[in-house]
Amino acid sequence: MLNVIDLNIRICDEIGTDTVVSDFDLHMKEGEIVGLVGESGSGKSMSALAIAGLLSRKSIQKRGQILFEGLDLLTCDREKLRSFQGKEIGMVFQEPMTSLNPVKTIGYQVEEGLRLHSKLTKEERYRKAIEMMKKVELKDAELLYNKYPHELSGGMRQRVMIAAALICEPKLLIADEPTTALDVTIQAQILKLLKKVNQETNTSILFISHDLNVVRQICDRVLVMYQGRIVEQGMTEEVFLHPKEAYTQSLMSAIPKLLNPEGEEEVKKPPVLTVSHLNAYYQGKASFFKTKSKQKQVLRDISFEIREGEILGLVGESGCGKSTLGKSILSLVKHVEGEITHYSNMPQMVFQDPYGSLNPSKKIGWILEEPLRIKGETEESERRKRVLKMLERVGLSEEYADRYPNELSGGQRQRICIALSLMTEPKLIIADEPVSALDVTVQKQIMTLLLRLNRELGIAILFISHDLRVVYEMCSRIIVMKDGRIIEQGTDTEVYFHPKENYTRELLAAADLYSR
Repeated sequence: MLNVIDLNIRICDEIGTDTVVSDFDLHMKEGEIVGLVGESGSGKSMSALAIAGLLSRKSIQKRGQILFEGLDLLTCDREKLRSFQGKEIGMVFQEPMTSLNPVKTIGYQVEEGLRLHSKLTKEERYRKAIEMMKKVELKDAELLYNKYPHELSGGMRQRVMIAAALICEPKLLIADEPTTALDVTIQAQILKLLKKVNQETNTSILFISHDLNVVRQICDRVLVMYQGRIVEQGMTEEVFLHPKEAYTQSLMSAIPKLLNPEGEEEVKKPPVLTVSHLNAYYQGKASFFKTKSKQKQVLRDISFEIREGEILGLVGESGCGKSTLGKSILSLVKHVEGEITHYSNMPQMVFQDPYGSLNPSKKIGWILEEPLRIKGETEESERRKRVLKMLERVGLSEEYADRYPNELSGGQRQRICIALSLMTEPKLIIADEPVSALDVTVQKQIMTLLLRLNRELGIAILFISHDLRVVYEMCSRIIVMKDGRIIEQGTDTEVYFHPKENYTRELLAAADLYSR
């Protein structure tokens, strides 16, 4: 059905020409699910965008063939290519919130392919859109039809994207990192949905991801990309169990592993934080007709402690209150009840999105000096000295002090966020999804850095994540949250190998970590 032969992609700009994909070959049969893996910048998304015909024809040079049912999409005229886009080839993007139009209703966007590629009436389009929304397991489809993207959860938005991509019954679905930002239970639902679509409609799926565990669950075959080239390919289990190339072996070794260790006697250290009977509320907006706004309770009777030098994991699906708990500890939530006791100076935060949390108009050196200026350290040379020392500590050279955030990779920006959190020498860091958007190799580097800083500086870390494998590798104790409550907590061995609650078992099963 799809034959990509000797695809080469070069980006041309005022700086020069850079080859991003070299000699790429891909052959897909009808009904096949093929995985495309590799670290950020390896050329995965570029190759997929070329197949979907979404690369610019001016600033990007392309050579080779992309044969879709015999037609070369690389050289055919623009009108012919448009007749395939959305009709024969559907695309699901990584971030549905930015891919969906915020000012158009859900129904309007699901129907878009039908407006472009069919002559159906308005009523017929509505019926087909509702039918497709139900098929992707969106509840209350008629109600959602007139809602806007911001009114839906992340998992629901991703289902809307899949519905829009499938509305014209394409033969090929390209899914570019469709589960990266989702928690394990929603992730498992989306994977189940894609498998169901594949089995019921025989739609071929090109599944692009840096999450190797997800690829292993869904794909028949897998291709491994490195620096724009395919370095290894084969049946999924064969590549995972017996990787031939050194790069593939390094990718596999970067996957967090679960071992069942013997429990060691824990040496108790003094606490850096205690939380007792914490309740947190968000204040709803008062309307014109209502003088009183409504409170929504987000945290319910939360009690726990973090001890010196401990890495405590906090897990649970989206909306359970993990981030609200982190914000409450930092006094960023106004309406709280209960006690939060700090036994050191105020903890610092490492945010999920490093690009969004760094000032884009300031250089890295200025950003890292800011906490010192706020503390009243007036000696500029001393501030600069501390910045350069901190850069070295997080594995970056001093030249990065004179760069802007947009000149850094995702992993480098995350290192800067970690450096920023350490500038005031806190005893506790709250790390909110610090590696969720990173590929496995960069993820491993950041995890190694956090573990080293924890060991060398004795910093306690509240590690919030939906990736249960990462949490197991990082944390000595785990807290499991559901609907604003702590439902289980214990050592990593207790929670992962002897879970007491059904919800914990469901979370582990969704991450393919529990089968009993």
